[in-house]
Amino acid sequence: MDQLVSFEALLFPSDGRNPHMVALMTSPMSVPDPHAPYSTLPSRMPHPEVYMDYIAEGLGPRAWHYHLVEALDGMNKKFVHPYVIYYPTVSRDGMPFPINKCIREIQGRSFREATAWRGNIIVAKYRESPFSSMVNGSIADFPILRNYFMTHGAPQS
Repeated sequence: MDQLVSFEALLFPSDGRNPHMVALMTSPMSVPDPHAPYSTLPSRMPHPEVYMDYIAEGLGPRAWHYHLVEALDGMNKKFVHPYVIYYPTVSRDGMPFPINKCIREIQGRSFREATAWRGNIIVAKYRESPFSSMVNGSIADFPILRNYFMTHGAPQS
């Protein structure tokens, strides 16, 4: 039987509650990891949709996208354990997701509605590849992520 494995990830709730840690479940994938073509580690599919309110049901990973954060602006070296940000893209009613109040507050005067992060945002960490070598995050990652969100809007798909 295939096992679900969880990793600690940081949830930025859209309703304005404080960010907190959640258990991000992963399940084995049958396709190879596109970010690690020569990896011998088994690929794992994360399930951030469990924490995404109003997301379309039954679409699995097609209802969300991810964005890799390998360094902050001005850094000349990449993080040893980069971050992967999961964000919802397909709502169950076709309407836009609500603006994430937590990240809006972090952005302050830099907030721009056109590039606003929407819905619940889940941030995990990984070593070499986001689909074969996830590692546990902690609340200590919050200052780095706050710095990232202060200066970066959501990816435009």
